[in-house]
Amino acid sequence: MLLSEQAYKKIDREIAKFPDDQKQSAIMAALTIAQDEKGWVSTEVVRDVAAYIDVPPIAVQEVATFYNMYDTHPVGRFKITICTNLPCALRDGVKTADYIKQKLGIDFHETTPDGMFTLSEGECMGACGDSPVLLLNNKHMCVRMSEERIDAMIEEIKRDGESA
Repeated sequence: MLLSEQAYKKIDREIAKFPDDQKQSAIMAALTIAQDEKGWVSTEVVRDVAAYIDVPPIAVQEVATFYNMYDTHPVGRFKITICTNLPCALRDGVKTADYIKQKLGIDFHETTPDGMFTLSEGECMGACGDSPVLLLNNKHMCVRMSEERIDAMIEEIKRDGESA
């Protein structure tokens, strides 16, 4: 078993929400729990989650690779995902992405040399009117991200090591 006992207990709670013949419905929650514990979703994690839920590994792999909230490669301690979907792109999403790339010295799908930040491109985050929008560590939505707000967020993370 790859995950902690606590993680499997959390997965059990998710599985219990569904009828026995629909355990695959807990895949997304199980992957989130595993990623929170391991930092990313490796091939071994996919196989382990599949075995635990009793579904074919391909069923878990399909979910892990379809949604951009799952990292199938190691990422930095802080993952910044910026929406560049059309509505956000029209409201400075691409310009903001370019600013973050320049600020961190990395491109999309890259991690800073110190392992602190990874930059990802995301699809619609459901807050088009608040663009530019980004997600920090797949959990904290940041809206109306001006250069000043980005600078402050990055400095706070560097200073405190905590999400802004």
